[in-house]
Amino acid sequence: MATKIFGIKNCNTMKKTFQFFEENGMDYEFIDYKKKAPDVDLLAGFLSKTPLEELVNRRGTTYKKLSDEEKEQTMQQATALPLLNEKSSMIKRPIIVFEDGDVVAGFDEEAILAKK
Repeated sequence: MATKIFGIKNCNTMKKTFQFFEENGMDYEFIDYKKKAPDVDLLAGFLSKTPLEELVNRRGTTYKKLSDEEKEQTMQQATALPLLNEKSSMIKRPIIVFEDGDVVAGFDEEAILAKK
């Protein structure tokens, strides 16, 4: 299993992530949420390795446009997963799943290099 990077291709943070991986000679497989939406099982797998607070991108436009009720739903796994499945732009980018199963949410150079 190769390292997998999940996200949205045109996101600036994703472009920075791809460049970082390439500059450091790290192989990866990219999974674009716009072409293959993450299902609830995949999201639950992310949450088995990283807290919900790290998975939800609360700084993005998609989150900011949510109703107060929907924002409340992002606070608990049972209600957050279907919402994240429906609105994948609200998932922090990138989500990196390394060959050993470890997950890094967001662009963190030190955490990525530690897995090299």
